[in-house]
Amino acid sequence: MAGDPCRLGVVALGDSITNGGGNMALGVYPRSWAHWLALALALPYTGLATDGATAADVVAHQLPRLAGAYDVGGLYVGVNDVRSVDWDAEPFARDYAAALAALAERCARVIALTVPLDLGRPRAGAKVVEANGLIRRLAAERSVTVVALDDLRGWRALLPDAVHPHAVGQLAIADRAARALGATGLLPSVLAEPDEGPRAQARWARAWARMWIRDVARRLKEGGAAALRS
Repeated sequence: MAGDPCRLGVVALGDSITNGGGNMALGVYPRSWAHWLALALALPYTGLATDGATAADVVAHQLPRLAGAYDVGGLYVGVNDVRSVDWDAEPFARDYAAALAALAERCARVIALTVPLDLGRPRAGAKVVEANGLIRRLAAERSVTVVALDDLRGWRALLPDAVHPHAVGQLAIADRAARALGATGLLPSVLAEPDEGPRAQARWARAWARMWIRDVARRLKEGGAAALRS
């Protein structure tokens, strides 16, 4: 994807998932999906996402930091909104629409990412379906490309909290974003070259299992046995 010399590459808004970080997995550096996308597109990257952000936080704190025009704008927010007991679809839709409008004004292409349906432990449940419906409707109104993550789940992509992608999961998201944009170059996962050998897979499986045990202990402490069933 050739960049316009007058534009600033890829800009990404969102929460901790887009901010990136965490542990390596299968030899892959823990880089944000949006950063991997920018590398695959051979474009500069600007990451404005912040840990814990909701749609309202994107509007209040990230939109004012947009500076100039961009080739691609990415919006991945909603995870913290639907995980909150105070979920309210109306203000979420308002803030999400404002974020899309700001990106559409500044970016040649905009992508909007949906939320995995099997989100969280305990699970976020039906709120995710409602949020994804709003994301798709608002994206369609502005001809924004949707990157579907509804089916993103399991240990091959996510940490045991079923919220945060590990390093390989970030690559999977980046690949989906690249395909959605019709990128013709190498996919991000090809650039990263995860170690798919049996020893590496076994080491990662053991590491994931240890994290799962810690997460189960957390859920028991926070919500008792009922938390393991939800």
